[in-house]
Amino acid sequence: MLKIHNSLSGEKEPLRPLVPGKVRMYVCGVTVYDYIHLGHARMLTVFDMIQRHLRASGLEVTYVRNITDIDDKIIERAAANGEEWSALARRFTTAMHEDCAALRLDPPDHEPRATEYIGAIVAMIETLIAKGYAYVAADRDVLYAVRRFAEYGRLSGKRLEDLRAGARVEIDAAKLDPLDFVLWKAAKPGEPAWPSPWGSGRPGWHIECSAMSTALLGCHFDLHGGGMDLKFPHHENEIAQSCAACGTPFVNLWLHNGFVRINEEKMSKSLGNFFTVRDVLSTLRDPEVLRYFLISSHYRGPINYSAAQLAQADETLLGLYRALDGAAAGGRADPRARTRFGEAMDDDFNTPEALAVLQGVARELNSAKAAGRVADAAEQAASLRELGGALGLLQQEPAVYLKRGAGAPVLEDAEIDALVAARRAARAAKDFAEGDRIRERLAAIGILIEDRPGGATQWRRA
Repeated sequence: MLKIHNSLSGEKEPLRPLVPGKVRMYVCGVTVYDYIHLGHARMLTVFDMIQRHLRASGLEVTYVRNITDIDDKIIERAAANGEEWSALARRFTTAMHEDCAALRLDPPDHEPRATEYIGAIVAMIETLIAKGYAYVAADRDVLYAVRRFAEYGRLSGKRLEDLRAGARVEIDAAKLDPLDFVLWKAAKPGEPAWPSPWGSGRPGWHIECSAMSTALLGCHFDLHGGGMDLKFPHHENEIAQSCAACGTPFVNLWLHNGFVRINEEKMSKSLGNFFTVRDVLSTLRDPEVLRYFLISSHYRGPINYSAAQLAQADETLLGLYRALDGAAAGGRADPRARTRFGEAMDDDFNTPEALAVLQGVARELNSAKAAGRVADAAEQAASLRELGGALGLLQQEPAVYLKRGAGAPVLEDAEIDALVAARRAARAAKDFAEGDRIRERLAAIGILIEDRPGGATQWRRA
């Protein structure tokens, strides 16, 4: 049985779908005011991996991942650029989709945008006011009254008394309690706004996800995920809003992925170690290297990004593709490998152990190839492709992948093919000095030559 670490209880719990055979999952997506960075990439890749495994387990999954397309950061960035806020949001939404495609992420089943759910947001706020959980402040903002929700702090483990002790009441005199948070922001001159019973304004960030998730998945659903940084206050506030508005439980299992660190430091623009996905992909042999790296550590723990770690992911992935190269197709996956892989993934999506299973299959595949056991090699190759596919890996043609190099190539493939053919001709004519000269020339620009039995020659970029 699949067990998942529930952030709410702090324990691994069996996944028991509310509707047998069906799983409803909501993941907090990206605020589209800039290109996505490595932290976004990890969250997006982790939950792509999770939804893939749920589907591979035979479950019918409804995967919702939202887009925040109205926010203070969007408004501020657009003003600084001298462009319309909506145009900026559309531009970076397109860029996000391009980066997601490069990382081979499956599109979610639904991708709601906050501006498409203003009606649902207003309706939920009206319900909260009617039930006494929200109020209209003197400045016309609508605020959630945290003191009314007795279980506030359960997800994050924070106590209201401790939070209040550290709060400064003078920050906002319109609040009845310093912990109260905004549901609806009264319009300011020049900012985008929508009509509401409390005057023109726009939604607060937290209410957007409550309205979108319940509109698409119902008041009570199976899984909710996001980055560890969202546990408090965002997800804590979602619970308070949704439970109060619906009068039901909200989510059964909460999942949070760990942070990305850069050379053992927190990623930060001020530290000069901030990387967008596009920055990183421009240096790699293939985007699959970044995907492999992002799932090589357990999703709940931190992951350290460094040149050495990325190089290790690159070399490991090369080794898996080299194992597949030249193996016959058409075999059936080894059921023993499937079982080991499934057990790893059913244990709270233990990708390090699942990847170790792939490494073991690759070793068996290499042994079968070396011994000429064609049927065994075909079986192990089928296992490697099938299990790799469950993680979004190893679906490219090995011969094509192995010819890729990082950065702009010094020589194009056709030029390398011509030099390899010239070397083969020189060796056939017993001009071994010329053959060695061509090999050395190719090696100097990172092209490695492998002479195979029967006279065939394979090349790849280092």
